[in-house]
Amino acid sequence: MQPKPWPADWMRAALSLCVLRTLAPGPTYGYAIATALETSGFGAIKGGTLYPLLTRFEAAGWIAGEWRPGAGGPGRKYFALTEAGRRELTDQIAQWQLFSTTVHDHLQKGPAES
Repeated sequence: MQPKPWPADWMRAALSLCVLRTLAPGPTYGYAIATALETSGFGAIKGGTLYPLLTRFEAAGWIAGEWRPGAGGPGRKYFALTEAGRRELTDQIAQWQLFSTTVHDHLQKGPAES
C-alpha cells in the first residue's frame, strides 16, 4: 500500500481505464468495483466518482447494466462490458502503455537531455 494517496490528477487520468479493466472478468456491481480498486492499491474510490463514470460508460455503449435481486436485501445493478467496451479496453490499454512508456523514458533523462 502506498504511504499517501495518489495525486488526484493521476487518478483522474487512470481511473477510466482501471474501471474498464476491473469489469473485464465479468459482471459486477459498483461497490465491488470500488473494493477491487482499493484492494489493488488505488485507495478509496467514492461513489460520487465511480457512478458518474459508469453512467458515461453505459451511455457510450461500453457497458450494459442489469438490476438483479439482492439476497435478503435491496437489488444491485450489475455492470458488464459489451463488445464495444472490450474493444475500448484494448485500445485504452495500448494507448496507456505507450503514454506511460513515454513518461517513464522522459523521467529517466538527465537534466541536460531534457
